[in-house]
Amino acid sequence: MNDERPKQTHFGFRSVAEDEKAGLVHGVFSRVASKYDIMNDLMSVGVHRLWKTAMMDWLAPRDGQHLLDVAGGTGDIAFRFLSRAPGARVTVCDMTESMLVEGRKRAQADRLSDRLAWVTGDAMALPFADASFDRYTISFGIRNVTRIPDALAEAYRVLKPGGRLMVLEFSQLPVPAMQWAYDRYSFNVIPPLGQLVANDRDSYQYLVESIRRFPDQESFATMIRQAGFGRVQYRNLSMGIAALHSGWKL
Repeated sequence: MNDERPKQTHFGFRSVAEDEKAGLVHGVFSRVASKYDIMNDLMSVGVHRLWKTAMMDWLAPRDGQHLLDVAGGTGDIAFRFLSRAPGARVTVCDMTESMLVEGRKRAQADRLSDRLAWVTGDAMALPFADASFDRYTISFGIRNVTRIPDALAEAYRVLKPGGRLMVLEFSQLPVPAMQWAYDRYSFNVIPPLGQLVANDRDSYQYLVESIRRFPDQESFATMIRQAGFGRVQYRNLSMGIAALHSGWKL
């Protein structure tokens, strides 16, 4: 007899059917959209800004480039990229319309409207033609994707030859004692903070759990290579709390 049970994946520490995860993730980000940026500041004590600056330093935006920023709904990466390369263009793609709404509300959005586009779309099935972009970024989003290899394959597809992928994501600390201390902070502070600021403990409980389910630095680098990228490298940020991964479509 054929086993017709749906394939399973994780939603935080829960096991769910693959076809359910996208809807669950969409629900999380729909609920937290209006408080997303302020919660990032509070959860990281503002350090996420330094990580994104490090991302831009390594990415080195240039005029004439077209960036696709996936899961970038509030526009944080897009605005940073365009501030460094005023002659560039950015397309922001996010599966959650309410996140894109928050991005469009920001003051920079009107000033940059001729160089900035907002598109609703799925990282695993991007609504763009092959070889459309010079750069692809995804920040704190890829761990929420149902099938990460599919998202990486799509990144490879939409990049032009010579294009570059860069991923900023929470990662694993190499020292067990430090990881233990970070876990205590994450599980005991972030969900209550989410309840206090966003009136939503469950969404931030999921976000903390999702970080623990994401592959470590070496494992994720291997996944990027398996998607076809070359010159794959990573850099730890804040001793490994987050990491930047880079790969090229050679």
